[in-house]
Amino acid sequence: MSTFLKVLFVILVILVIILAVLYYFGRKMERRQVEQQAMMKAAEQVVSMLIIDKKKLKVKESGLPKMVIDQTPKYMFWAKLPIVKAKVGPKIMTLIADDKVFQTLPVKAEVKAVVSGIYITQIKSVRGGKLETSPAKKGFFARFKKDKTKQDTESAKKNSQNKKA
Repeated sequence: MSTFLKVLFVILVILVIILAVLYYFGRKMERRQVEQQAMMKAAEQVVSMLIIDKKKLKVKESGLPKMVIDQTPKYMFWAKLPIVKAKVGPKIMTLIADDKVFQTLPVKAEVKAVVSGIYITQIKSVRGGKLETSPAKKGFFARFKKDKTKQDTESAKKNSQNKKA
């Protein structure tokens, strides 16, 4: 066999081994996630709270309890978490929100939310109004495309100006 085929074969074997390891760890992490979701479902409770503030903060800056910070994996220290300060009963608590919930959560409003430990998983209702939904973000290429209605009105204006002249 030529050296090129040997090198190609070794690279192929290494890629197969890497894919097998990733598949194994992916399945293991998936099972762990399913177990955690079941535990969160079991601990859910509906709570009425007044949202004071919401921010995306790093774990160290978040004001979460020391026990939570100690249990946080090392790779999460650089990530920013959606942190919500809320008054639950007489206590002011620091909670972590789901990303979808964080976007729709109104500030300075009373909310009934589903909470599992210190994690807000869902909003049931907002007192005194409707739940505000943020507008959908445009994709990267959608920003550069011209709106057809704007384009049609612009072309109609140009045509009318050309006819007048």
